[in-house]
Formats: sequence, structure tokens, C-alpha cells
Amino acid sequence: MNDSDTKTSPANQCDVLVIGGGPGGSTVAALLARRGWSVMQLEKDHHPRFHIGESLLPMNLPVLERLGVLDQVRALGVYKPGADFEADNKRGYNTYAFARALGNSPPHAFQVWRQDFDRMLFEHARTQGVDAREGAEVIAVQQYGPRDSSVEVRSDAAGSYTLRARYVVDASGRDAFLASRKQLRRKNPRHQSAAIFGHFRDATYRGGEDRGNISIYNFAHGWMWMIPLPDGVMSVGAVCRPDYLKSRRTSPHDFFFATLKLHPALWARLEKATLIGDQVRVTGNYSYDASSIGGPGWMLVGDAFAFLDPVFSSGVYLAMSGAEQSAKLIDAALREPASEVALQRRLEKRLRTGMQRFAFFIYRFNSPPMQHIFQHPRNVWQVEQGVISMLAGDLFDSRKVWWRLQFFRLIYFGTVLRNFRRWHSEHRYRLAQAKTEFTGGTTPVDPA
Repeated sequence: MNDSDTKTSPANQCDVLVIGGGPGGSTVAALLARRGWSVMQLEKDHHPRFHIGESLLPMNLPVLERLGVLDQVRALGVYKPGADFEADNKRGYNTYAFARALGNSPPHAFQVWRQDFDRMLFEHARTQGVDAREGAEVIAVQQYGPRDSSVEVRSDAAGSYTLRARYVVDASGRDAFLASRKQLRRKNPRHQSAAIFGHFRDATYRGGEDRGNISIYNFAHGWMWMIPLPDGVMSVGAVCRPDYLKSRRTSPHDFFFATLKLHPALWARLEKATLIGDQVRVTGNYSYDASSIGGPGWMLVGDAFAFLDPVFSSGVYLAMSGAEQSAKLIDAALREPASEVALQRRLEKRLRTGMQRFAFFIYRFNSPPMQHIFQHPRNVWQVEQGVISMLAGDLFDSRKVWWRLQFFRLIYFGTVLRNFRRWHSEHRYRLAQAKTEFTGGTTPVDPA
């Protein structure tokens, strides 16, 4: 510690300070406490607090098991056997069942109320020895040296105070506390989106084994989700281009319902449903990253480092998987500081590689070629199974999955070349038609 500060009591000193009480923060805090380090975790709100991002991936399950909370998640969650995407067939959709994945990913996942899931992980961190504090907001961090940081905290219970830590982990989510203050945060120039969403009762579920699926729908301005949650609740939302949300001239409630009605198949599942509490939420600026994952004595974890469009429900898995890797890194850095730089570079490369594999699909998800492939899946060279593995989150270490994703790229670009002119014309028509339906203008001429 810096000799200039003699007022910090032993109770306010720690080896590792974690900013944020979400899945990433609670994971890294618990695992570091298990390794014998003194860990403090600060959450500015009080659990339970609302958070979107309710759909987990199969690859979450091994992390949850190693953390020791899988049984608790099973009790909290809705069984999720796969994801379904709309299609021009008798059922109206194709199911991508996780049991068909190529790699070693579990054959299912869960969908959870995030406020319950996050609270459970936060309380679990306490059982592992973490000094986990709620209602404690980090105001500033000043670093005196690689293993000496001063952290100013404003608490609704204890007033303002200062902590000293050898290592600071930013797991503050979309607040991106350190990345913003260090001017590392970057908007994604290729992909920006915003979301509008709510929760319903009495929505229509898929039948049989598909009842717990997350359902994904395309529409001209983005895509929509339907996620079955506990107690008969359905999470429903639309992720849209920001210019579409900016066109809103009505209340969020009316705009939300007008948006949902743009997709007849989705709306048919909501006609008898009721919006809970008449509450509609809006959030924006989904896609961003930081130019660096860390430096001497500090790390970014989960959404504090980067966030992609949530179309494939990757957020919680990337946060918890990255947090697990970060715990190993920080443990090594505290024991052998000379290893820190190389370990951070290696982890950053790993995480960016995984996000890039997701991003290939995300950037193109609304394109006619991608819609065609998802609506008419073919398992040539086991490519469809490779895509299912990607949807399960198995995209870091399995070479057989990686090769199938490379084959998928070839199929995608071949499909583009064969159909470019027709799809380009149809895509422009659909955009114009959607604008007309929403604004009440003149119907465009069908290119056919």
C-alpha cells in the first residue's frame, strides 16, 4: 500500500476489489476467494434488481457446476432444449436442438429471471468468503502503483469511505466504469442496436419438446425474441436499429405493441396475452467494446469489457466464462507479477476470437442469405450441427466446431453470389413496406 495513506483501516483493505454484482463479478469474486485471497465486491444497487438477459447457453452449465451452483440454477430456471427460428414450413419454424451439437456441450440450458439468478450468485459469493456489499457505489479509482489502488465508495448505509486494493476488477456491466474513465470504450462501428421489451402472461407456447425454446423472429428493422420464464411468464422484445426507435412518435407502450404487430406469427402468440404491469422498457447502445482488457493491477470482465447484440444469448456465458479465466489470471498475477502482461494478452485474444465467431452471424443475421440458411438448414459436412454448437456457446476450443463454422462461411458467401440481385431488391422492398405499414404512407411496388 502507499505510505501516504495511513487512515485506511484493515477492514477496508483487500487483495481484490470487484466492482459490480452481476454474474461476471460474482463469479470472479467467488473463485478468487476460494483461492485464499481477501475479496470485496461492491454492487451499487440492492438485490434483487431488474436486468434483461434471461436466456442462458448450454456452455454456461459446466461453469455453473464448477462454481457449485448448478442445482440452484436448475431450481430457478425453465428447461431450454434449444432455439427456434421462423421458417416457411408447416410448423412455421425450425428447431435447433442443443442435443444435436457436435462438441461436448450439454444438451440443454435454462432460462431464468435475472434478478433471482444474479441475487443467487451474489449470495453464493458471500458463502465463499467474499465481503459482498450492496448499496455501495464506486465513485472513483486512483491507482498509485501496479498493486496499490485507492477506491472511493459512496454507500447508502455507511456514507462515503475509501478502500485500498492490490487488484481492481471492473465487472460493472454496461456502466463500463473503468473503460469509460480510462477512455477505452468504443462503439461498434459495424453494429449498433437498441431494444424495447416487456413481460407477458398467457402467451402461446411452442408445443411438446419445444415448449422451453427461445424463439427468434426477423423483421425489417431487426429481430424479436420470445423467452419462456418461470411462473408462466414470457419475455418478449425487439432489438432494432437505433434509427427505428428514434422514429417513435407515440408512447413506449403503443410503439412496442405496434412493433410486435409487424410480425404476424409472433403477434399471433400474444393476441390473448397481457403485459405485466403495463411496463415497457427501452435500452440502447448495445454493441461496444474496450480497446484493452486490462493493465497492471486491473481487469475488465464481462459487459464491462464488451457486449454483442444478444440475438444468440451470449452475454451471461461470455461474462461468466471470461470471469472464470480472469480469476486464474489474477491469482497468477498476484503470485507472479511478471506473468501478468502475457496472461492478459492471451485472455484478450481468446475472448475476442470467440466474440468474432459470434459476430459473423450477428452482423448478417437480418440479411436474406442468413435468413434463407436458417429457414432451410442442411447438415452438409455437419455444418448445421456446427451452427448448433455455436448457438450452445461451444466456440472456443473445439476444432471440429471451428472447421464447420468455416464451412458455413463458404456456404453463406456462395448463397450470396447466387442470389444477390434478387435478394437485394426484395430486401429494399421489405424495408420500404415496413416503413409504409408503420407510417401509413403509399404502398411500394412489389419488385416481383
